[in-house]
Amino acid sequence: MKASELAIKCLENENVAYMFGIPGEENLDLMDALLESKIQFIQTRDERGAAFMADVYGRLTGKAGVCLATLGPGAMNLVTGVADANMDRAPLVAITGQAGLDRMHKESHQYMDVVSVFKPMTKWNTLLHVPEIIPESIRKAFKVATAEKPGATHIDFPEDLAKMQTAGEPVPHDFPSDAEPVDACLERAAQLIREARQPIILAGNGVVRQGASQVLTEFAEAANIPVAHTFMGKGSIPWTHPLSLLTVGLQARDFVSCGFDRADLVIAIGYDIVEYHPRLWNLGQDKKIVHIDTEPSESDAAYVTDVEMVGNIKHSLACLLAQGIQPKELAYASDTLREIILARITEHRDDKAFPMKPQKILSDIRSVLAENDILISDVGAHKMWIARMYPCYQPNTCIISNGFAAMGIAVPGAFVAKLIYPERNCLAVCGDGGFLMNSQELETAVRVGVPFVTLIFNDEAYGLIEWKQMNTFGRPAHIDFTNPDFVKYAQAFGAKGYRVQGSDELVPILKDAFNQNVPSVIDCPVNYAENLRLTEELGNLTCPI
Repeated sequence: MKASELAIKCLENENVAYMFGIPGEENLDLMDALLESKIQFIQTRDERGAAFMADVYGRLTGKAGVCLATLGPGAMNLVTGVADANMDRAPLVAITGQAGLDRMHKESHQYMDVVSVFKPMTKWNTLLHVPEIIPESIRKAFKVATAEKPGATHIDFPEDLAKMQTAGEPVPHDFPSDAEPVDACLERAAQLIREARQPIILAGNGVVRQGASQVLTEFAEAANIPVAHTFMGKGSIPWTHPLSLLTVGLQARDFVSCGFDRADLVIAIGYDIVEYHPRLWNLGQDKKIVHIDTEPSESDAAYVTDVEMVGNIKHSLACLLAQGIQPKELAYASDTLREIILARITEHRDDKAFPMKPQKILSDIRSVLAENDILISDVGAHKMWIARMYPCYQPNTCIISNGFAAMGIAVPGAFVAKLIYPERNCLAVCGDGGFLMNSQELETAVRVGVPFVTLIFNDEAYGLIEWKQMNTFGRPAHIDFTNPDFVKYAQAFGAKGYRVQGSDELVPILKDAFNQNVPSVIDCPVNYAENLRLTEELGNLTCPI
């Protein structure tokens, strides 16, 4: 068989359902081999969209998403999505076509050293230089991508090698075991929890990734310890639970910071410091820290751990539960702080102002989406409001690009969410800046028949940058732009377009959009004056307890 056919056979062995990408001259043989495969190739309109689709696929399923590009500019267009997946711990395998092996030693049309380019943004990558290594290389790419902590891998596939005849079979899967927490560390963690007067749990991305939400909730209940989660830890404990303090992670102080101010012990579970830097919640570097994760902690002056339980998070928490930890009596965990946080979330739900406040928009979204529906947030000012004001019942129902914070993820992300879960409502929430970075994937959605909804927070500016500029310099600089008519723009793709013209219109528009059998785009003017009001409020924050 041809090497390209062997590669597709190996991808089938990895149970790849979808491959996202764009055909090119240097991956012609792979594209032809895919015609005989059960793998569904989703042809995108830009490689960035393909990489983001693979990224979000990995987050939602725990399986490696696969994206494909040709050499040179095609490979470079994958970079943002690949880097995003790697930093946000999403399993992804990128495959790039490449120039022939016979012209890599000299200047050659479109040739560049893609392996070197991708090295800083992947856990592992390689150039295929003989066809016999294809089975081992593909098996390793998937094994490394999905192993804790997950991330991106990359295979560079020369066009002449793809045509070569070879023999071979896919490498069977092995099943590595999870590490067990060391008894001494388990006993030390239990002792610290018993001795703490006001502990707090910080739940991160790892809780969601490891499916540890239920056991985390049981542990918090048994110990009566409140839980704050990062942007990417949303849903790790239901927001309706009385021990939930919702989201921590704004660069400015927030009310949930008061819980950290009072805490003498932070139990960090599945937490990466890239999510929310510990200097922001351990400014005095005086808190005791229990680190529970699949890998040892990162070295940081504000994150010096007292004990580390390294291994499967669910198993580690179950072992802690078995230690018979008694429930804490905590003043700030009872009701006061949680009530203040919830009051901020609901205070604008009946607001009639137009353009709409971001708090009102998110309240309307939450009222329409069911508990297991999925919101994909793009990056911009709206992301900060989603992180703070959009509460979740379940893990993996609000996807936020946080470590790499890449604009353009929402539209391709919502497409793949709806592709995987056609029975759920899937909503992309974008700023007008981020929407136009990958809006071309509306054509992909119309062509494939995937009817998700996109909601645009429209302020005709890069709102988050303006927010930062006003806080820093007191004046904006080069952030304004104009937009097309988003209703007509959507219609030009064969999608449905809506424009919100009053504060009472968003809910019925959302409901109608979710009933369409084509993708929908909703243009919603937003009043971002609330950004500076929030900054002022948090800057003058006095802890109420």
